[in-house]
Formats: sequence, structure tokens, C-alpha cells
Amino acid sequence: MKYSLLAGAAAVLTFGSAPALAQDTQPDDRVAREEPTSRDIIVTANRIETLASRTPIALTAVSGDGLAEAGVTNPTQLGELVPNLSIVRGNGLQITIRGVTSTDGTEKGDPSAAFNVNGVYIARPQAQEVSFFDIERVEVLRGPQGTLYGRNSTAGVVNLITTRPQFDLSGGLDLTYGNYDSLFATAFVNLPVNDTLAVRLAGNIDRRDNFVINGSGDDYNYDPYKKNAAVRVSMLWEPTSDISLLVVGDYAELKGTRVNTVPTTNFFTGAAPVDPAGNDTGPNVPAYFDSDAEAQRTNTTIQQWEPYNNNSDKGISAELNWDFGPATFTYLGSYRESTRDAHSTIGGGVNPATFEGDYWQTSQEARLAFGGDGPFSAQVGAYYFKEESGIAFFILDPQNLGFPPFATRFGFPQDPTIAINRSAFGQATYEIVPNLRLTGGIRYSNDKKSRVGATVFDTTPGAVPGDRVVLQINDAERTFDKVTWRLGVDYDSPVGLLYASVSTGYKAGGFNDGCLAGPDASPQCVYTEDELFYQPETITAYEAGAKFRFGDVNLNVTGFHYDYSGLQLSQIGDFGGCGNCQLTTNAAGAKINGVEMDGSWEPVDDLLVRFGLNWLDAHYSDYTPSRVVRADAITLDFSDRPLARSPEWSGNLGLSYTRYLNGGANLVFDVGTRFSDRYDLTDIANLIAYYQPSFTKTDASITYNAAENAFYIGAFIENIEDEVVLTSAGYGNRGSDGVAAFADPQTYGIRAGFRF
Repeated sequence: MKYSLLAGAAAVLTFGSAPALAQDTQPDDRVAREEPTSRDIIVTANRIETLASRTPIALTAVSGDGLAEAGVTNPTQLGELVPNLSIVRGNGLQITIRGVTSTDGTEKGDPSAAFNVNGVYIARPQAQEVSFFDIERVEVLRGPQGTLYGRNSTAGVVNLITTRPQFDLSGGLDLTYGNYDSLFATAFVNLPVNDTLAVRLAGNIDRRDNFVINGSGDDYNYDPYKKNAAVRVSMLWEPTSDISLLVVGDYAELKGTRVNTVPTTNFFTGAAPVDPAGNDTGPNVPAYFDSDAEAQRTNTTIQQWEPYNNNSDKGISAELNWDFGPATFTYLGSYRESTRDAHSTIGGGVNPATFEGDYWQTSQEARLAFGGDGPFSAQVGAYYFKEESGIAFFILDPQNLGFPPFATRFGFPQDPTIAINRSAFGQATYEIVPNLRLTGGIRYSNDKKSRVGATVFDTTPGAVPGDRVVLQINDAERTFDKVTWRLGVDYDSPVGLLYASVSTGYKAGGFNDGCLAGPDASPQCVYTEDELFYQPETITAYEAGAKFRFGDVNLNVTGFHYDYSGLQLSQIGDFGGCGNCQLTTNAAGAKINGVEMDGSWEPVDDLLVRFGLNWLDAHYSDYTPSRVVRADAITLDFSDRPLARSPEWSGNLGLSYTRYLNGGANLVFDVGTRFSDRYDLTDIANLIAYYQPSFTKTDASITYNAAENAFYIGAFIENIEDEVVLTSAGYGNRGSDGVAAFADPQTYGIRAGFRF
């Protein structure tokens, strides 16, 4: 591994030090025609190997070296490297790309961005926060990928590719230690068993103390925020040059307090739900006030008991590739399990709560890739996915929610919740004249979702009216299907790649708590179809871009327009007296326009300038949310209001300089700053327009690389300004002030490692 920040910074811009070539797909003939330069990278964004600079979609690819040198150790930090990308923690990860996102992290919700590890779709947002260790590269595809990555990819795709075994003996250790007692350590060893079999073993420890300061006066310790340990074993078997089998197994334990919110009053005054009895014409916009970072990070809410998370995640995947001449056959199968066990405090510090969950998923995919040596290439395939879970979320001591004194807990036991997807797809590219290609693709997706559950309260054994009272049945089932497609054209010009496309994306609909009324239904089933179910969301995306190379300048430019229909919005509240339930509805529509520009310039040897500028106009075109309190209701017109986490302007500027020393060693100096315009964090349930003001964050580092990359040591500081940037904010239920979450404050530390 080459530890050069100059190369790493270039990799972040998709023109970086190339990793080992992936062997899991049939190479495109454009790879053979033009090998990667020192600042290019081979990707599999189109499920075949292509150069990033010759892949006609908007993507950012970051090599494993680039991740390590940028200090990226988890998915939330990718937003600092990728245009118009936000990944924040909520109930799992919430991924927003170009304003498109999902706010339902429950067992029945789906992300709007597909998150894949080694090609395997990870359905649960809670299982997506994996440590970035022993990674070959990460690819972020912006925009709907409705053909090759058809399941729930209206926003885009995040592809995480781990390092494959190699046929040589090697190993290494990477260690980062910083403030908040943070430790990120990765060790790996690569063992060639014989000429056809290689094994790679990698392990990781990822722990840190909490960014949140306990100012409540209780005796509970918020540390460590996370204490994760993970191991991964990979086996590569290549009996011939035409056949390969990659098997990857992993196991992780994810522990820690996970206390990650503070009162919204640390940032805002005047926040209040819109009153249905008033004469409001728009959402309440509270006043943001700036204070020092320590005050903003202080939590004054008392914990009702010791907070903890004790989660685990494990899985196995196998990928078989067989090149039999006319085509290459690929089979990718996987099985994964996750468990969750958590204690927390909710409701403004009033109620302790428990969560237990067991999840499993399996996926099977088969593809045939044709061509690659001539003007025609194509892929066809079939995909099957099934996920099943059983969860139990309970709020303890619910008397303050209006329950009788003998009620010991109120909650939502739901078991099982099942999602099944069956898809068939194909995509073809034809070079009609030299360097000019047309691409067309189509996919059929069928999604079936079901759940058996209830809303209940439990009592002390023997108490009247019994041990469990069922307040509502939460049984539902629905099937959705959709055909999505893509049409594109691209041209290899003398100065770079030009491309344009129109594509569609789809995310399945679902259901809320309750059950459907009918002649044979239970008397508790009172909801109509329109009340119980919400419909799929769809996107039609128009995009045009260019990837230029002018001497020492690399420049990527992309313009896009989205017609976004039926976007699914979720909110938590006391809807109809349900206590603390979640409601998902379809907003009528949104329009998204934007321009992304990023690149690099090497004005002199050993000095790299990187830059980026993004403009985004993401707003509701037709949306009228309502707030209901008892029998009163108010409906506001949100047309032309911005979508959440969608700053109008954002960008970055950075410099990397390498100073070569005697004997082959070098020193690398790096500094970079990024800025973001104001963006909204609207609380739809209460019609409060929280927001994050504009901000800048600056990072700097220095790294010493020994001769022949035998070892490295360096120091870093990130977010020099110590900006506390909000990622979510919401008003509390039943009169509490509500909570806000924020991104990483200022961090600093040292990095070191070696290779053999």
C-alpha cells in the first residue's frame, strides 16, 4: 500500500492511484485500450471493469489508500469526500444523495440509497455502519440506478469493496489514536496457500468516547460511545485463468452507549409546533443562536437507566465467475444475520425504553456478461432477495403517556416482518461509430411486504385486565411491482468522456401501523387502504456530464434534473392517540436540479490542487403536510420549500505537497477546507423548520513515509474550526423540547503503520 497523501487526494477525485484490479467481472474493452494513469482508478460501477474516467455516470471512487489518508473510518465520513452526499446517524444510517433520502429506519422501511458490500445489498440501515478496514475502494454512484442496481436505489448506490486475497505473502498494521480516547486499529495478513488458493485475514478495533458531554447531573457514564470489534476472512480460489471463486465471511460485535443527542434548545429559541387553532400560514422557523462547541455538545437530559447497545452482525458471501468464451457467468449469493439489544431513554428523559431485534437476509444473483472485445456488450441477470425480522420496542413506565397505573410497559412487538424482492434485468451497449456508444437497460422488480404485529401494553402479572392488552393489530401485506429503465449515450472525445442519460428509479411502498378494515377483519381493523398503505416513490432523472483531461488538469462536470414523485416521508408522533408511533406518507412531488464540478490540477511537480463546487436546487413541487391535535388540524403548503439536507451551494478546496527526502523517503503535507450553505432539517410532524446555518470545516495533516513504504507515521487535525454541525433536529413528543444530533466536532491525533 502506498501511503502518499498526494495520490490519496487524487484517488478521492476518482483519478487516483489504482488499486489491484478486481477479478470479479468481465473487463470492458476500454480498459484494454487505455490502461489507468497514475491518477485513475478501475471501478465496477457498471458491474464490469472500467476506468473511472471512462465510466459514463456520475460517480466518486475512493481507493483504500485514499480512505486511510483522509481519515475515513466509517460511512458517515464519506460525505466529506463526495459531492451532494450526506450520511448521518439516526435509527441506523440515513443516506441522502442530491436531496433524495429515506427517513424510515424501522424494520419495515427501506433506504433510498442502496448500500452494498462486495456486491451484496445490505437492507437494514442499522447494519450498514461497518468499519472501513482493509478496503480496496468505495464507489458512490449518484442518481437512480434502476437497471443494474434496481432494489431501492432512487438516490444512488454506495459500493464498498473489501480487499481480495493476493497470491503473495504480505501483512501489515494500521493504527490511529486521537482525542476522545479514539482508537482505530487494523491488522491483516495475506497467505498464498498454493498457486491456486489464497487466504486473507483482517481484524479491526474501533472505539471512542462520546462527543456528547453529560451535563445532566446523573451518574451515568456516556463512554465509550462505541466499542466495536470485527474480523473478516476471505478466500480466493482460481483453479484456471477462466474460473474464480471468492468467499468472504465476517463477524462484528458493536457495543457502546450510543448516546448521540442533545436538547434542541442548545441551538434554537422559539421552537414550537404550529398550532391548529392559530392562523399560521407557514412552518415555525425557530431562531438559531451560536454558542461555544462545548455548550452545544452538552446534554442536560437525565438518563433513566444505564444506556447501552449490544449488537452483532455476521454474514457470508460467495462469488463465482466463469469465463467460458462467448460470455462470463457470475453467481453471487449471501446470507446475513444481525441482532440488536439496547437500553435507552426517550421522551425528553421521561421514559426508559428497550429494543430487541433479530434480523436475517439472503440474496441470490446470477448474471451473464457478453462481449467486451467488439462494438456490442450486454448483461442479463436475475435477482432474489428475502429479509425477515422480529423486533420488540417497549417504553417502560408509560403512565405519563396516559396509560393506567398497572401498565408496566407500552410498545410494538412485531414478528415477523418479511420483505421479498424478485427482479430480472438487462443492459446493452453498442458502439455505433468509433468512440460513440448507445446504452439501453430495463429491469422488472416485484416486491412483497408483510408484517404480523401489534400495539400493546403489558401489566404486572395477575393485574386486571390481564398481562397483555392489545390496543391495535398491526398486520398488513401488500405487493408492488415496477419496470425501470435507462437510456444513455457517451462519446470518447479527444479531451475526455462526454455522456448523457435518462433513467428511472423506484422504491417499493409499504404500510403503517394498523390493519385493513373489511367484512372478515377484526373489529380492531378500522383503516382504509389509503390510510394504511403508502405507495412507491419514483424518479425520472435527466443527466449530462463530461470527464475532461487537459494536460495537468482533470475536471468532472455533471448537470442533472429530477422529477421525483410520491417521495416517502416519515414522522414520529402521537397520531390519533397512538402514543409514540411512526407514520409514513407520500408527498405529491419534488423537483431537483443541480450542477456538480470537481477536479484536480498539478501546477508543478509534487503539488496537487483539488477543488469542487456544487449547486443544488431541491424543493417540493407539491406537498401539503398536516398536523393534527385532537380534533383540530392544520394543513400547510410546502410547495417550493427545500428538501432536507440539501444545501444550495457546497464545495471544497485543498492542497497536497510531497517533499522527497534522501534514501527514498518523503514528507507529505495536506490541507483542505470544505464549505456548505445553509440547509433545512424540517420536523414534518410538528411543522417546525429547523436548519443548519452555513459553515466551513478545515483539515490538515503531515505524514512521513519511509523508503519503499516500509512504514509511515503522521499527525492530523480535522474540523479545525470545531464546528458543531447539526444532522437532525426534532421537537419532543408531549411537550419536551426535543433533541438534535450533530456530526463530528474537532478531532486530532496520530497515525502509524507498517507493511511487510
